[in-house]
Amino acid sequence: MTLWSLPHPLVLASKSAIRASILTGAGLPVEVAPADIDERAVEAELTGEGATPANVADALAAAKVEEAAIAQIGRLVAGADQTLALGSERFTKPADREAGRRQLERLSGRVHVLSSGVALAMDGVALWTEVQEARLTMRTLSPAFIEAYLDAAGEGARLSVGGYQFEGVGAHLFEAVDGDFFTILGLPLLPLLAALRRAGAIAA
Repeated sequence: MTLWSLPHPLVLASKSAIRASILTGAGLPVEVAPADIDERAVEAELTGEGATPANVADALAAAKVEEAAIAQIGRLVAGADQTLALGSERFTKPADREAGRRQLERLSGRVHVLSSGVALAMDGVALWTEVQEARLTMRTLSPAFIEAYLDAAGEGARLSVGGYQFEGVGAHLFEAVDGDFFTILGLPLLPLLAALRRAGAIAA
């Protein structure tokens, strides 16, 4: 017996290895097909409308699954995106080590919010979206520790907003978190599983 009820695997519209790992760890068959969208253009459309970071995460997740689903006719597509906000300031993935250092210096000793959007689509149409948030309190980081962390994290520091991967050495940066673990990793798993059950894709 398998938990998955559909004849084809779930399509994941993301190149994130951790998101694919979360889904396969939950026993779901996954086929990776990253969406090719201009994330900055989607964000720019919302900026003038007073959109919150949660709105942006929701819009990006929906745009990804809709784009990927156009090429996957008849297939169920899942996608996710994440934003990081420090008050009214929003962060993106750091372009290089120096950008990562600057982000960590800004986040040091402060509380920031991660908004993770997740969506399902079929035939180019979003069927469902949801956003969950988590609040993370970063320790006060010394310049020496930031350099040591960046050495340890390597290229991984550039793969997520804020310059850290919480599931790895990024855990050393924090003193407290308030929120779901999967939301912090960028894929709110429990609401996604509930949506898949409602869609008849997995056993209820």
